Amino acid sequence: MNQFTRRQFLKSSLLTTASLALLRTRGAEAPKPLGANGDIRVAVVGFGGRGKDHIKGYRDLEGVRLVALCDVDSAILEKEAKQCDAAGHPVQTYSDVRKLLENKDIDAVSFATPNHWHSLGSIWAVQAGKDVYVEKPISHEVWEGRQLVVAARKYNRLVQAGTQSRSSSGIREAIAWVREGHVGKILRARALCYKRRPSIGKVSGPQPIPASVNYDLWCGPAPKAPLMRKRLHYDWHWVWPTGNGDVGNQGIHQMDLARWVLGETELSPRVWSVGGRLGYIDDGTTPNTQIVFHDYKAAPLIFEVRGLPAGAEAKEMDVYRGASIGVVVDCEGGSMLLPNYSSATVFDKEGKKLKEFKGSSSHFGNFIEAVRSRKQSDLNADILEGHLSSALCHTGNISYRLGKTHSPEEIRDAVKGNADVAEALGRMEQHLAANNVELHKTPATLGMVLTMDGKAERFIGNKAANRLLTREYRKPFVVPEHV
Repeated sequence: MNQFTRRQFLKSSLLTTASLALLRTRGAEAPKPLGANGDIRVAVVGFGGRGKDHIKGYRDLEGVRLVALCDVDSAILEKEAKQCDAAGHPVQTYSDVRKLLENKDIDAVSFATPNHWHSLGSIWAVQAGKDVYVEKPISHEVWEGRQLVVAARKYNRLVQAGTQSRSSSGIREAIAWVREGHVGKILRARALCYKRRPSIGKVSGPQPIPASVNYDLWCGPAPKAPLMRKRLHYDWHWVWPTGNGDVGNQGIHQMDLARWVLGETELSPRVWSVGGRLGYIDDGTTPNTQIVFHDYKAAPLIFEVRGLPAGAEAKEMDVYRGASIGVVVDCEGGSMLLPNYSSATVFDKEGKKLKEFKGSSSHFGNFIEAVRSRKQSDLNADILEGHLSSALCHTGNISYRLGKTHSPEEIRDAVKGNADVAEALGRMEQHLAANNVELHKTPATLGMVLTMDGKAERFIGNKAANRLLTREYRKPFVVPEHV
């Protein structure tokens, strides 16, 4: 692994002093005029969930004006618009993001839509001359995420991924310190997403679309199919046409941290996954129990999802070495624990605390500072970083989706040559047994081992896997091949 000094790492990562100078590159456009008094004028798209934090985040920033809201659910849109009015911040409202993007008095757009809209909406926004903050994962498939990176560079727009741990000074300093070699060579990074996900229920037929929702716009690039679950909102995470399971929902944060620790700047050369939707039968299709193994040459990245509790009667979740949602990094001389979005602790081999790191700042604020400076390097989570980490989630899911169910003995036999995977699998089996899941009756899925050309972001010799790197987009909601 390449070594570099802590000073060099921090210099490349920390927010530099904001400047109003234009970043001059060939093909760059002149900066857009700002609003009154130099305010950055922001629109938020999608706020049935995380988008509410976007609204509050921008309203709390000095020199920023929230000027527009867009949501395909008129009930949600009207409620938030009224709250803005009552707070003395009137906004324009839109149901169609294309109409919003025609507004030349908007400088930046912040997307918190369902996953299947992230890349397309962001590409349209940069083509319209807007800077973009886009929630994680920044894509629904690998290819469209790369297209967003290409578009951001072509149109010289600032695009921030919503992986807010990148704005933690504590985590940044901790990663730099460990990568300097203070606890020896990194052996593995293990990302954990142990978060309760109960059954979403099972319906017997198509469900009515809420009257307040423009379903055509809600579906966008995804198939416009009958609603086959109880809830339209949020539970889209657990079906493949719109969601990416918990590895791409909560887990993308931990995947990003683990890749950051390892210093990897390409997709893994080999990926493999095992798991299943176990413990209940419902309308979800994504796994609630999953292991993803990214076989990087220097050190592997191992990802674990658990949606069931610690046991059948338990309310709490499992904890692995101090974390339920976090990252554990093993090194030759100790380990590092990153249990949240803003802190890290380093231990020696005997478990004695060596050093603790804390501190964070506004990720929205970092985005706005970069919008003002016009410097891509000022972004703590540039879209390329968001793309790579999101794509690691997607390739793990592709392995799983191409897999087949096998007996516990067959799966153990398949992984017996890899101590890291075998250990994770053993703990997964114990966890499922504690939840009364009998793998002989409801077997897990053994994913396909896939090799990848990391530079080309294409699988080697596997047409079925390469087809899942993208999707057939529903017209007119098509991610363009030439952005």
